[in-house]
Amino acid sequence: MLADDRARAIATALARFDEGAFRERLARLVAIPSTSQDPAHAADLDRYLREGIAPWLAEMGFRVAIHPNPQAGLGPILVAQRQEGEGLPRVLFYGHGDTVRGLDEQWSAGLSPWRLAERDGLWYGRGTADNKGQHALGLAALEAVLAARGGRLGFNLTVLIETAEERGSGGLREFVAAHRETLAADVLIGSDGPRVAPDRPTIACGSRGTFHFDLVIRRRAGGVHSGHWGGITRDPAVELAHVLAAICDRQGRILVREWLPSAIPASVKAALADCPVGGGGEAAVIDPGWGEPGLSPAEKIYAWTGFIVLAMVSGKPEAPVNAVAPDARAHCQLRYTVDVDPARFVPALRAHLDAAGFSDVAIEHAGVRMAASRTDPDHPWVRFAADSLAASLGQPALILPNASGGLPGDVFVDELGTPLVWIPHSYNGCRQHGPDEHADPRLLREGMAAMAGLWWDLGQGGAPRRR
Repeated sequence: MLADDRARAIATALARFDEGAFRERLARLVAIPSTSQDPAHAADLDRYLREGIAPWLAEMGFRVAIHPNPQAGLGPILVAQRQEGEGLPRVLFYGHGDTVRGLDEQWSAGLSPWRLAERDGLWYGRGTADNKGQHALGLAALEAVLAARGGRLGFNLTVLIETAEERGSGGLREFVAAHRETLAADVLIGSDGPRVAPDRPTIACGSRGTFHFDLVIRRRAGGVHSGHWGGITRDPAVELAHVLAAICDRQGRILVREWLPSAIPASVKAALADCPVGGGGEAAVIDPGWGEPGLSPAEKIYAWTGFIVLAMVSGKPEAPVNAVAPDARAHCQLRYTVDVDPARFVPALRAHLDAAGFSDVAIEHAGVRMAASRTDPDHPWVRFAADSLAASLGQPALILPNASGGLPGDVFVDELGTPLVWIPHSYNGCRQHGPDEHADPRLLREGMAAMAGLWWDLGQGGAPRRR
């Protein structure tokens, strides 16, 4: 009988999806231009929470409050609570309502970031994948389970939706620390990022961190004539190229070895043993010889440190002049796991550059943008979620020790002690952060079934006991 009830709850969620209710809800959310990267849209961050999310949660019986961000100039944070009884599992559901810039002029003809449009079976619009579509899916599945269980969940749930994730989740740590009692939970569940492969349900147990820094060479106050001075005065662009070559060889192997894990933990290696990599579309290609020798592609992006030059400039490429440029700059990023200490990144780089003869290269604006996090892939909460997804989707979930991208899971681990269960409903080719961002409704439909099944199972009494 219980299996029949579970199946009915999932069927209810899927029926609402198939009838178009979720698409209509998502269209309304996408239409709110809640980009946190454009100050002109600051009011839309509040509007997203106040008009898009708060009334929906209130209809589901949540007590909803919208709080100012502890950091001035960053978007508000919504907290909604539904308490059903002492001793029940306590779940914290996380999402973010802000998006990156719309980049309106770069979208394909007929598409707009702030209007949901269907083309070739895909749903286009800013936030469809990152993150409006994903947290809205969790809430829609929750609504269906409430209906199927007669207005009860069988567990206590707190929903936290922030609006500064695309600015590094500024203020979130301070907010969580100040509201520990309200946000206390046995597990954090969220949906963000892509599946490993479109056809494989995925659970990520954390995320890699991001560390940024600038490499700068300054030689003179202004440019000097390339005919009179070229060949006899230092060219900072050429020098910077050699600096980068000293950090990373021509095959992408990092030469600053203190940036790297001493080893990949056994549980992480085991989790990645059959992990596929790909699904990024025609723009993304795996180059087998690039990166650390001896590692699989999955180990390189989920268990190792990555060095990326995000941007570099010398002179004005859009309007070059016949002059030796006065300076050169590269903005660099490290993607790292919990197995390395980011406090060592700059000292290790400084020592490495000094030893290579580049003591006059400046390292500027260095720091963590988003810290790394990881819950052990064998944690009981991870296994509970994996069993639930397998029961709902008919195939085992692929468990990642951490996602390749950045998420603020470290905040909840550090401040609340919660294990992390991220269940993504997108794929690598969704073009999040770029023009033509989209969601695949087939994956969203699977995600609806997965989340409905998980919410149902949490209310059945078999969740892991509190530690």
